[in-house]
Parts: sequence; C-alpha cells; structure tokens
Amino acid sequence: MQLGINLGYWGAGMDADNLAVAKEADKLGYAVCWAAEAYGSDAATVLSWVAAQTERIDIGSAIFQIPARQPAMTAMTAATLDSLSGGRFRLGLGVSGPQVSEGWYGVKFDKPLARTREYVEIVRRAMTRERLSYEGEHWTLPLPGGPGKPIKLTVHPQREHIPLYVAAIGPKNLEQTGEIADGALLIFPSAEHLEETAIRHLRAGREKAGKTMEGFDVVPTVPLAVGDDVSGLADMFRPYTALYVGGMGSRKQNFYNQLAQRMGYEKEAAEIQDKYLSGDKEGAAAAVPRELIDSTTLLGSVDRIAERMQAYAAAGVTTLTLAPAGFTLDERIAALRAGTQALERAGLA
Repeated sequence: MQLGINLGYWGAGMDADNLAVAKEADKLGYAVCWAAEAYGSDAATVLSWVAAQTERIDIGSAIFQIPARQPAMTAMTAATLDSLSGGRFRLGLGVSGPQVSEGWYGVKFDKPLARTREYVEIVRRAMTRERLSYEGEHWTLPLPGGPGKPIKLTVHPQREHIPLYVAAIGPKNLEQTGEIADGALLIFPSAEHLEETAIRHLRAGREKAGKTMEGFDVVPTVPLAVGDDVSGLADMFRPYTALYVGGMGSRKQNFYNQLAQRMGYEKEAAEIQDKYLSGDKEGAAAAVPRELIDSTTLLGSVDRIAERMQAYAAAGVTTLTLAPAGFTLDERIAALRAGTQALERAGLA
C-alpha cells in the first residue's frame, strides 16, 4: 500500500504551509499529492505550482469538477500537466454536487452517471491524439451543421496513458467507476465497512468490463492526527464530519449523509443533518458519534495508526491518502513523518 497526501483547498490561509507539506512528502517518498477544488481555488493551478517545486511525487486532481470544464479542455489540461511534470500527473474527476453544479457553474445536475461516462470517453479519446469526434446524449463533437471539424490534441503527454480516477460514493457511481476508470477516489472510508460500501460495487464494475481488481487503484482520503489523547483528537474532526454529513448538499441529496447511513448511523446522520441545516452547527458537531470519526480517520500513536493502516490494506486500499492535521506547520510535518513510520511499522512499505 502506498501513501499520498491531500492538500485540500488552496486559499485557506495555509498556502505556504501546504507547499512545505508537499515538499516534505516528496522527500519522504509519498506516492502522490492531490489538490481539490470547489468554488475557490482551482486544482490545475495548484498542481502546476506543486509540480514545479517537487521532484518525484505524482500530482493529482481530486478532483477536477466535471461541470466546470468541457471534456476537451480537461484533456488539454491533463496533457499539459503531464508534460510539464515529467509524467507525474493523475487525472481525478467528479460531478461535484447539485448546489455547486447549478449554483456556481449553471450546469444542470441531471443524469450524473451518464454525463460522467460520456465525459470520460471523450477525455480518453482526446488524449489518444486522434481526431476528436463523438456522438452522445450530452456531447456531440463536432456540432452538426456548423463550421466545426474534428481536431486532434497538439500537446504530447509524457505518457501514452494518464491514470484516470473518478470520485464516487453511491453504489451505482462506484460500479460505473470500476467499469470505466483506473481508480476510485473515496471519502469517509471505514475499513470495517469498506467491502460493503465500496469494494463490492467497484468489483462488480470491473467484472462488467471483463476485468479484475488487479491494478485498480482504491484511494480513500483519511485525516491524520498523532497524539496520545484519541478522544481529543477525534473532537478536532467533529466540525469537518458535521459539515459533510450535515451540510454538504440538500436534505434530499447529501451523498455523505447517505454513506453514513449505509455504515449503520441512520439515526445519528438524521440528527446531524437536522441540526446543521437549522443553523446549529455546534450541535451538529456534538451529535457526531466518536466511533464514526475514529473509524474514518487515523488517530493516536504511531502503533495505533499502523494497526489501522493494516486494516485499510486488508480491506483493499492500494493508495491511502492522508490529510495531516495540525495547528502549526511543524505539527503537520510531524504527522507526515508519523505516517511513513506507521506504514513501515505495519509492514506495508
């Protein structure tokens, strides 16, 4: 099992620290550095900045939002980043959510699975550097009856095949991801529930495509905090968990809330959402079960973290992405180093 890091969103006041974290991860031998985007910083600019100041670590989008870019533009960006980084780019895609898609980008959040499938097909076709033409429900290239003609990508990626990942939470999206992608980006992963909430659906998709899980990259993001007070460390992540389970989406359409329910927290997920959407964010955070936080994070001593890493590896994780927590840069760097120590102690390095 390899380790990655996730820098999250740029522009949150820790930009200089994030670059230092990426450089340290590069020195420590982490496999990949992911960057996110929502409706602030874009991931492509951040990744180019990180790539220019690192040497070995891969850079990955987690994610490029599908409603934000035409698929051909994503192919251009992927090819450019792969070329500039010397073949270190990994392309992660996701549909985002209805609030961002429709409120920020003005793109209807309808038929997300079909849109993702077509998007991936167009991106892959464009990156082959053949002349691009496509006929689908959501995209037709070139547009019929106009002056457009099939065009091919002029940029040469460093590699013939750039790894493509899809962020997936729901069962149908997970199955499609197993079918069409090279890897899956997961969030709020519990090692104890990973088979039932994710792996079995990914496996079904791989089988549909006539493939096995061999070579497929299962990549959950897990917050990491090191220390002796596990309960206190868990409390650090109460607002984070409450935001996603309670407020990331509408009452009817919150994928993270649905995931918590599938892990057995139906009553708690409903309470968190009720309080969060009513404006009681502190109450929502207090309602998050410690067991939910503990099972979806890496908390405690290096030995305890090593045990949890073994559980993730046994569950089928191939790249464990860490989000190192800390109030200072030194604490985040220390957490990064603890991650490599734990991986070695777990016998997974």
